[in-house]
Amino acid sequence: MRNSRFAFYSLILLLLAGCTGTDSKKQFIGENMNYACEQTRYMLESLGDTNGRYPRSTKKDGSLSTTDIYGWTSGFFPGTLWFLYEFTNDSCWKEKAVEWTLPLEPNRTNTKDHDVGFMMYNSFGKGFALTKNESYRDILVQTANSLMTRYNPNVHSIQSWERGKSHHDTIIWQFPVIIDNMMNLELLFWAARETGDKKYYDVAVTHANTTIKNHLREDFSCYHVVDYDTITGEVRDRATAQGYADNSAWARGQAWGIYGFTMVYRETGDSKYLSVAQKMADFFLHNPSLPEDKVPLWDFNAGQDGYTKKWKFDETKIGYIPRDASAAAIAASALFELYQYTKNPEYYDSAVTMIHSLASEQYRAVPGSNAGFLLMHSTGSLPHGKEIDVPLVYADYYFLEALLRYQKIGKES
Repeated sequence: MRNSRFAFYSLILLLLAGCTGTDSKKQFIGENMNYACEQTRYMLESLGDTNGRYPRSTKKDGSLSTTDIYGWTSGFFPGTLWFLYEFTNDSCWKEKAVEWTLPLEPNRTNTKDHDVGFMMYNSFGKGFALTKNESYRDILVQTANSLMTRYNPNVHSIQSWERGKSHHDTIIWQFPVIIDNMMNLELLFWAARETGDKKYYDVAVTHANTTIKNHLREDFSCYHVVDYDTITGEVRDRATAQGYADNSAWARGQAWGIYGFTMVYRETGDSKYLSVAQKMADFFLHNPSLPEDKVPLWDFNAGQDGYTKKWKFDETKIGYIPRDASAAAIAASALFELYQYTKNPEYYDSAVTMIHSLASEQYRAVPGSNAGFLLMHSTGSLPHGKEIDVPLVYADYYFLEALLRYQKIGKES
């Protein structure tokens, strides 16, 4: 079946190539999505049955690294499969998407992880949007209720991690909240629409407002982690866990913020969130350390004067400052949506540059390599010495989302 399907997709590519001698928008999207189909099929053949293991990255020897259903990245691979179904309308991709989505159902009652939005909305949520399966809807509503249990009315935020030492051991965190949490608010906005219960909307908006107040700096870069007193709601610590320094701008965190506040504007129509999204995007795009291809270094301030790392991993062993393709993919997807609300051509043009860079041979893997992942050169957590300059499943997910958003925008590149 693989050979016949490969021939089918190869024929599509030949037809597309024959349409024009230029790299048109339609041809570019089609070629990358068809590449994604073949590369993902290669990964599926390597994986076999789900067995509760979900693709995450690669190990040092280049072999596939996986996570269980409770890992925060578990929802991205099912989401990728739903994207391929959306693009191709091929029932084979729908079958695979269902197969990899359903085992995540136990997370509907998971109250220990703020990332149930990533895990469940990117899988069951994508599935519900495309199929309107009522059982998916019920699972998602229950998941939203689980996420709501992590909200503290004194702090006005949803708790990210459990209590524990900060990465530099100077304070015991009580109620750490990370910028990534903005992404999980989309599940709550969805639940508010589906159920008609405003409580979900109110918590999402309150969390977003608290993030604006305490996570953002004057230049609209953001802190990764803000810790709160659970009784008074006062800020106890502003720090990083995955960035270079407490006062630096971690690239993926900045991308989460652009995406998150753009989404909150979509859901609320409140222009203050649009303004925040624009200012965070402007910081990202105008940063002097952003390379010409607009795929950022893993932290905008890595190695610069005035930014002191407070972690033990010796990054000099790497010998270079790694990029983070995942940050570019997230930012590109966000910028396409932000462009639709602002009509600022810089956002559109920058997103186009990013996805063309990611689709180039510098970042896109050769078919049949990279353990089946699409993109190379992402960085998970350099301070912990983990997932440095490797593929990451969420980089692929947002790359495909960016391509689909690009496809739906009327303006031609």
